Amino acid sequence: MNETVRALRQQAVPVMPGEVPVRPGTPATDPAEPRLVVAIPTTGRPGILPETVRAIARQDRLPDVVYISVASLDDIGDLVPDSLPFPVEILIGPKGATFQRNLVIDHLRPADILLLLDDDFLMAPDYLRQTARLFERNPDVVLATGKVLADGILGPGFDHAEGARRLEQGLDDPATPSIDHIYAGYGCNMALRAAPVLTARLRFDEALPLYSWLEDVDFSRRLARYGRLVRAGAMRGVHLGTKTGRTPGIRHGYSQIANPVYLLRKGTISRRHAAKLMSRNFASNLLRSFRPPPWVDYRGRLRGNLLAVLDVLTRRDSPARILDMG
Repeated sequence: MNETVRALRQQAVPVMPGEVPVRPGTPATDPAEPRLVVAIPTTGRPGILPETVRAIARQDRLPDVVYISVASLDDIGDLVPDSLPFPVEILIGPKGATFQRNLVIDHLRPADILLLLDDDFLMAPDYLRQTARLFERNPDVVLATGKVLADGILGPGFDHAEGARRLEQGLDDPATPSIDHIYAGYGCNMALRAAPVLTARLRFDEALPLYSWLEDVDFSRRLARYGRLVRAGAMRGVHLGTKTGRTPGIRHGYSQIANPVYLLRKGTISRRHAAKLMSRNFASNLLRSFRPPPWVDYRGRLRGNLLAVLDVLTRRDSPARILDMG
């Protein structure tokens, strides 16, 4: 057990649902005070998370608190929370993107703005300042996602050094003040106004397990009843698209069919949107399975697609079926 994990375990205190934990020596703040909260759910990427969190220190407007939501303290790697210029709280709960995001929501206050980040998203130095400004000036906005200058998810992914280089390169062009309507937020960088989330008791759907594909779309569409969903050109960053710690191909392929069908039945996405998602992914997996790149298991995804189609036809489909797959 490394020293960081040992120290955190010694500091741990029982936390009741809805109570914000306070590390020894950290003063409690006024519950009515607005906060800009950054939250990073992470699992199985202790080599990625620490550098992403340390990079937040380069923001020209620091967060009021950073929540790191994990299933195990081993997930934080060599991160030393007390060495950072902002408060960091480690939240421990069940494994899975929806569970880990909901644990963060349980610690919000009505006046908060929550920025949910993937553990491999690098922000421009003014990202948090631009986020706070957007919500202050647009009270009808309930969700905002930023402009992704480069996305490693489309290829083998970037390491932090390459991500930083691409971020710097992308910032050579001035930010645009555009605020455009969107159908749903992009889960790697998604800011929420806490008040409608807490008032309506919205949570990420825990029926979507593990990587929880499309949980951001489902949540966005339910939140859209309470205000605008936008993409802000002034909020800029780079998604590394790290491939470690991701769902195996067969599981992800199953989710690519079963999850849209589940959300269609639930009524949070349209028939047209579900059909577009499923057909596009099936076609991509089929074509790329002939000569798959080493960083994506397209053949496994195709098998998962076919299994899900069979289950849909026989009415046995469920997002949770991936828990029984290797």
